[in-house]
Amino acid sequence: MTEVIAVAVITVLAVISPGADFAMVVRNSYLYGRRTGLLAAAGVAAGVLVHVSYTMLGVGLLIASSTELFTAIKLAGAAYLVYIGIRTFRTRSEVTVDLESKQALTPFGAMRSGFLTNVLNPKTTLFVVSTFTQVVDPGTPVWQQAGYGLFMSVAHLGWFGAVALFFSNSRLRERMLKAQKALNRAIGSVLVGLGVSLGFAR
Repeated sequence: MTEVIAVAVITVLAVISPGADFAMVVRNSYLYGRRTGLLAAAGVAAGVLVHVSYTMLGVGLLIASSTELFTAIKLAGAAYLVYIGIRTFRTRSEVTVDLESKQALTPFGAMRSGFLTNVLNPKTTLFVVSTFTQVVDPGTPVWQQAGYGLFMSVAHLGWFGAVALFFSNSRLRERMLKAQKALNRAIGSVLVGLGVSLGFAR
């Protein structure tokens, strides 16, 4: 599995796996409309760049200081993918979306809600770190690593932008949420397979 394919697959799975970002974009789109949902999606994408920035810096320093420590963290990242895959597969409950309170939300507030939800989301932190520790090689150019990070951000923007467009139509919302169990099982199975294969790869 090449670096590019690994990054693409893990990123897509991380993006479409329902979580805090998904619930927040759904809520903003459903309550406030399409524009607010799209701004929230843009905030999520900006938050991803924060995770990518500190991860690239940390991984680079780690490789320079200790190859053994990097290998240990790489294995821990693979184990995390297996763990989160099993948890995702076994999840039975749907994502909780708060649709009760409806307070005024400015354009800046909508973007800030997406940004803070993502930046403070430990799931995103672990996915970004795990991805970089799995695919980064000491010879991988910095510009290529930056390209991976940009792809992650754009993928989040594209997916959550689509979610905003979809959930601004109230009749489609229930159909999407009902399909969540099957989605969780599919995502969980692939993540477990990826974690195992990456953990044994040299």
